[in-house]
Amino acid sequence: MAERLVVVGGDAAGMSAASQARRQRKPGELEIIAFERSHFTSYSACGIPYWVGGTVDGPEALIARSPEEHRARGIDLRMRTEVTELDLDRGRVRARDLDEDGRESWTGFDKLVLATGARPRRPALPGIDAPGVHGVQTLDDGQALLDTLATTGGRRAVVVGAGYIGVEMAEALIDRGYAVTVLDRREQPMSTLDPDMGALVHTAMCGLGIETVRGAVVTAVLTDGAGRARAVATEDTEYPADVVVLGMGVRPETALAAAAGLPLGESGGLLTDLGMRVRGQDAVWAGGDCVEVLDLVSGHTRHIALGTHANKHGQVIGANVGGGYATFPGVVGTAVSKVCDLEIARTGLLERHALAAGLQFVTATIESTNHAGYYPGARPMHVKMLAERRTGRLLGTQIVGREGAAKRVDIAAVALTAGMTVEQMTALDLGYAPPFSPVWDPVLVAARKATAAVRAAGA
Repeated sequence: MAERLVVVGGDAAGMSAASQARRQRKPGELEIIAFERSHFTSYSACGIPYWVGGTVDGPEALIARSPEEHRARGIDLRMRTEVTELDLDRGRVRARDLDEDGRESWTGFDKLVLATGARPRRPALPGIDAPGVHGVQTLDDGQALLDTLATTGGRRAVVVGAGYIGVEMAEALIDRGYAVTVLDRREQPMSTLDPDMGALVHTAMCGLGIETVRGAVVTAVLTDGAGRARAVATEDTEYPADVVVLGMGVRPETALAAAAGLPLGESGGLLTDLGMRVRGQDAVWAGGDCVEVLDLVSGHTRHIALGTHANKHGQVIGANVGGGYATFPGVVGTAVSKVCDLEIARTGLLERHALAAGLQFVTATIESTNHAGYYPGARPMHVKMLAERRTGRLLGTQIVGREGAAKRVDIAAVALTAGMTVEQMTALDLGYAPPFSPVWDPVLVAARKATAAVRAAGA
């Protein structure tokens, strides 16, 4: 008889795993059943802010593969079906049909893939679940927000949190013609940067017309007589809002896994081995935003919710479930974003991460230009590097600048993966022509300064 693979979650990791397993095993050898509770599958969640802002069409433009396409490839994909329980001892899952009468049924499995994703952080505050308050993680979330924007009478928006999603959603709402206030409890926006680099982002947000309130501790969402959100209250005052967007990041969606007794890390993400098999389990794999992965720089596990990782996890899982062999060695924490035309990038450790890992380090920050200063259109670019104090090993890089800034972080990502020192980086043979770079690329200038700092620290 054919083995049965059950996949919980129909987005990047889950359907990549199912598709890869199908390529390796014929339908007569492996039956694949996938459950997805939303209306969409295999989509780009990273594109939601640009859909909301009107830059791209959606939701269809954000969908890589429809349920019908998956089914045509031999995957029994069951949409609007939520898995509510894992019975690992008996090898089965309980699922509820969300579109019918809520009936539930059990489905057995020989192999199980958990790709349950992540959910927006939603603190337990008064009014946080009121109509008009939106987290943005799925296409269903994006559509719900657009529905609110289409029906609300006012044009005032409050975004709570200034991480990647918060900043991107603030810009999207500005593009929609809203007056936007961003409330963030930190001293600078973009907690994925050190505060000195986040200050550059704050300046750009102000230039875009976004009111950014730093050090703001939100205490409640205030509602009107109909129970809808009307303002966001902080410890000091309140900010009127016709719509509220939560941009405080996400946490792994692992309630099912926790209830089944599967191992979780400090962030609440599932722990796996290099083959993405859940630790201590023979027939259970996990990938995507619901897992923690190895940080190759610090040596610790961490939770990073990115579609690039999720798709790679799925490929690894599918290969292993299908009888092959593949591993996911880890990450260095690379991410890019933008606000207006300001590009924001980081890879590796921030100062607080290095301190938490017990590493001694030096820092170097430089200002250069995105291409030769005499070539028309040269714009400023700031690069910050962290290097290990004794060895000079690169620990992290942050870049904030205009055109051409963000993807330069890939140079540092490769150097981190290879374990290079900042001194070794100074000899990298990078592309040069006046329209693209100064003679000394900004990354190399930062590496030179970091090398000098390492030497001075050892003197």
